[in-house]
Amino acid sequence: MFQTLVNVFKVPELRGKILFTLGMLVVFRIGHWVPLPGVDQTELAKAFSAATSDGSTFARLANFVSIFSGGALSHSTIFGLGIMPYITAGIIFQLLQTALPQLKKLQEEGMSGRQKIMEYTRYATVALCIMQAIGWLTFLAQQNLILPQWRENPIWWIMGVSALTAGTMFLMWLGEQIDKHGIGNGASMIIMAGIVGGIPSAFMSLRANFDPSDPKKIGWMGIILLAAGFVVVVASAVIMTIAQRRIPVQQAKHTRGRKVYGGQKSYLPLRVNHGGVMPIIFASSLMMFPSLLFSSMREWIQGAVTARAQADLAQGIEAASQDSVWLDIATFLSDAFNPGEFPYVFLYILMVYFFSYFWITVQFNPEEMSKQLKDNGSFIPGLRPGPRTAEYLETVMSRITFVGAGFLALVAIMPTVINSAMNIDYVVTQFLGGTGLLIVVSVTMDVLQRIEANLLMRNYAGFLGGGGDEPGPRLRGPRF
Repeated sequence: MFQTLVNVFKVPELRGKILFTLGMLVVFRIGHWVPLPGVDQTELAKAFSAATSDGSTFARLANFVSIFSGGALSHSTIFGLGIMPYITAGIIFQLLQTALPQLKKLQEEGMSGRQKIMEYTRYATVALCIMQAIGWLTFLAQQNLILPQWRENPIWWIMGVSALTAGTMFLMWLGEQIDKHGIGNGASMIIMAGIVGGIPSAFMSLRANFDPSDPKKIGWMGIILLAAGFVVVVASAVIMTIAQRRIPVQQAKHTRGRKVYGGQKSYLPLRVNHGGVMPIIFASSLMMFPSLLFSSMREWIQGAVTARAQADLAQGIEAASQDSVWLDIATFLSDAFNPGEFPYVFLYILMVYFFSYFWITVQFNPEEMSKQLKDNGSFIPGLRPGPRTAEYLETVMSRITFVGAGFLALVAIMPTVINSAMNIDYVVTQFLGGTGLLIVVSVTMDVLQRIEANLLMRNYAGFLGGGGDEPGPRLRGPRF
């Protein structure tokens, strides 16, 4: 392992890419602490600290947004929106390519078409930044977290929206520079840096709640279970991230003169977790709405019932029993969709499965893949090229997606279930599963594979090698 790290820095090109990437991430972390003027940072930090210690709807909303902003929303910095608007715009255009023939045609034109789509994505990022910045500053104003002298100043609103938009655009540029001159995907590296930056807070929260003599706090057995659970979850995430189903492919033989070409055997790899982290992102974002809706409904009915009861009491009329029935229904629905409750967990699992199949429907095209195999003179043994091959690929993908979606559902609900069952802060349990863990694992595996490829090209042992100068085995996942 240590010899491999030494070999990494022996290659000048690889060393430069790694140092450049680390330098860009340092710039990101410096900007992470540049505050937005006019915001009461002390009260904002208290509000986030009180909210993220439980599994409430606001806590999950704050945690979900903080994943993409690097936690910068908790003290409202110029990088408060993070790179999330850019990611959102990219996902929107990726989905639109399957619905709009014009965008699909641009994608098929090659580099020039992709650059045009990237230009549209940047324009959409600016629009999303402006809308999200206005929404975030309005939320701060409603919560009285803006200093009074700035609250009614229109110049401050223009400055705040401009600063948040400029911060996101700078992060977008930073990610593109990592793509060109560094190693790994720039946007993913920035997101991972923000997630990893929250690990010290989790350790501090765990240390504050550690007391072996108090049964209500975490003891040594709880620490051991958390550590073992973290190792198992990370190992499972690594396995499922690189797991693939290999379809045997036979290339047809071609006779030209006296020579025979082709006839080689190869494999068509289909990822078990084809959707990656996207199903969890979609499901977790939509699962916030039932909790917010039913909580707001309960508060509204509670206020209406209280006002009507006071009016009836003033007139000497007995309160209507129908009002209490509606309040009981709203309370039941609000409690049922709290994190950790069975209806919430069950609906969350269904949403993860739905979006897993939705994502492969959008991204996986068996007809196009079958056509490419036919054009290249390849076929799957035992299947006729064309519709039969497309049908087989779709069937295999549907079956392995069921396994991948089950793993995603388990990882998605694990932080919430542990938070409710063991009464551990959500700041700690979020590292036992969910979106953040999968992002960190996926990005880390991608970086390791790129470093591995650079080392193997120069006859150095990779991270899976034996430690000498002989190339080690390639990073491969299990076969299904």
